[in-house]
Amino acid sequence: MRVLVTFALDAEFAPWRGLRKFLSVDYDGLQLFRSKAGDTDLTVLLTGVGKESSAKAMGLMMAMADDDKYFDVCISSGLAGALCDTLTVGEVIAPQSLIAESRRADVAMDELKVDEELHQRALAAGARDADCLFTADRMFVKASQKSACALRAQLVDMESFEIVKEAVAWGARSLVVRAVSDTAKEDLPIDFSLTLSGKQQISLRKVVWQLSKNPLALPALMRFGKQSRLAAERLTKFLDGYVQSIGPLLEEIRSKEVAAS
Repeated sequence: MRVLVTFALDAEFAPWRGLRKFLSVDYDGLQLFRSKAGDTDLTVLLTGVGKESSAKAMGLMMAMADDDKYFDVCISSGLAGALCDTLTVGEVIAPQSLIAESRRADVAMDELKVDEELHQRALAAGARDADCLFTADRMFVKASQKSACALRAQLVDMESFEIVKEAVAWGARSLVVRAVSDTAKEDLPIDFSLTLSGKQQISLRKVVWQLSKNPLALPALMRFGKQSRLAAERLTKFLDGYVQSIGPLLEEIRSKEVAAS
């Protein structure tokens, strides 16, 4: 079984890389890492932040995959912001559906559903259920921006809709699993959209530059960093067990499909 897991940022993936041995693979500028988890061939893709970056990365993944090398499962993972008060920092959330801030011209529907069997297995493995995730076009820096979307979804990211859309085009089963890095009532300490590199990764130099303009943000930035590490570590623990557990599930599903045909 072949499983693709995506993260926007290297920092989100770092705890998993520390837990399991991954081989770095270079393909046309893609940031790829591969490992073996039981009977699962595991590939991790770092997409960078945002819909354009994630769409480009997923498009390159499709281009490099031969007909017999498409992924069976694609999991959009990483951190997300809470939009509702009931979600707390560090919780691992598996939403049932996704909506995007802007209508995608190449998608006939406004909402995408994740694979139901994979979703139920995620809940059984300890993830918390949620109705919907909102994929935003820009970073929500202020709590007021989150509040404005709270009636539409329970959490927000900037990549999952594009990733699931591409996975559906491949014919892969898709799932979204995100860990909460900031609560609905929290402002981000700085505008991280101003700290991104050309590869849409966080640039430490740009973070320092933003702090130089607002030194009082340092305590909040340190607190947010601690929250993000906690969330990434809990997400790693979940994912490492989950990707090894879904092989038997898919075999069972395939057997039922063959028997029914």
